Amino acid sequence: MPRGSSQKRERQYEHIKESAEQRGESTKRAKEIAARTVNKERAQSGESRTASRSSTQDKSPSKRGGERSRSGSQEPTYDQLYAEAKRRNIDGRSSMNKAELKRALGS
Repeated sequence: MPRGSSQKRERQYEHIKESAEQRGESTKRAKEIAARTVNKERAQSGESRTASRSSTQDKSPSKRGGERSRSGSQEPTYDQLYAEAKRRNIDGRSSMNKAELKRALGS
């Protein structure tokens, strides 16, 4: 955290870092996620000296809540697709990637 950051931002950083680690992110990636999130929050609330346009005009990370995640929350994971393929006894499922599993299941 930058020098002069508030105790609130320190707590926020630790909370975000711990949450990311619990989701399975590496320590390095968890620190990066936490730092980027806290820095954006600081920029939007006017706590930082300089801020990019995207930091100040975009939605805050807490409001966005995963909106830009890779597959979104509606799409099933590879493991879910594989389990369904196993349940339906689809041949060749072990060598299929996610797109092939979706095709085989008719998703």
